[in-house]
Amino acid sequence: MSGSLLDAGAVIGCPHGGRVTAATTPSGGVRAGGAVVATAAHAYVVTGCPHTVDRVPSPCVAVRWTAGGSGVTVGGEPVLLDTSAAQCLTAAFVPQGPPVVQAAQRKVTVR
Repeated sequence: MSGSLLDAGAVIGCPHGGRVTAATTPSGGVRAGGAVVATAAHAYVVTGCPHTVDRVPSPCVAVRWTAGGSGVTVGGEPVLLDTSAAQCLTAAFVPQGPPVVQAAQRKVTVR
């Protein structure tokens, strides 16, 4: 698996335009470009998702990443890549599509 490392400075959104941010702050850790590298141990939340289904609000509220495959770990946890499988979820854990990572934030490539 190849892709670019995600770090604390990555700009990530849900497929409907909500903003994805880390809910847990990594302590210390490995840094890339001055920002802490994201791992599968970090939880992510979504805010501002405007998604509706049949005019009923159904916003994305969290992201579940399926990291692995790169073989790269930090503190024993797989790093997150922009190519890592992920799903944005509702509060009822209904998948709503993959998050969108802005290409401008890619700094280090793992191959």
